[in-house]
Amino acid sequence: MANKIKKGDLVEVISGPTQERGGYRGKQGRVIEVLTETDRVVVEGVNFVTKHTRVGQSERGTKEGGIETVEAPIHVSNVAVVDPETKKPTRVGFRVEEVEKNGVKKTVRVRFAKKSGKAL
Repeated sequence: MANKIKKGDLVEVISGPTQERGGYRGKQGRVIEVLTETDRVVVEGVNFVTKHTRVGQSERGTKEGGIETVEAPIHVSNVAVVDPETKKPTRVGFRVEEVEKNGVKKTVRVRFAKKSGKAL
């Protein structure tokens, strides 16, 4: 993947069981973390798992640990970036644009939504 999904992007889950059946398809959330080596992303509010952590004590003497729910990573192919104009999932493309900053012209590679053509 050529950086099509980045941290902070608003994405929608496009595969798996629907929300009525207990899944996450159709749910939108921000990307918390991108794991490039395994092609996975962690999305806020999606794919919760229960994690058991060992009970210990902090420096102040308070107990830490127990059962907590955290977001688990899902594969990049199961999410799509949300178009900023239509609020629907779209594919991502790249285009080269000329940007002028302080009188200096630069060529910049820009990600854009394929449905509306808006830059992301």
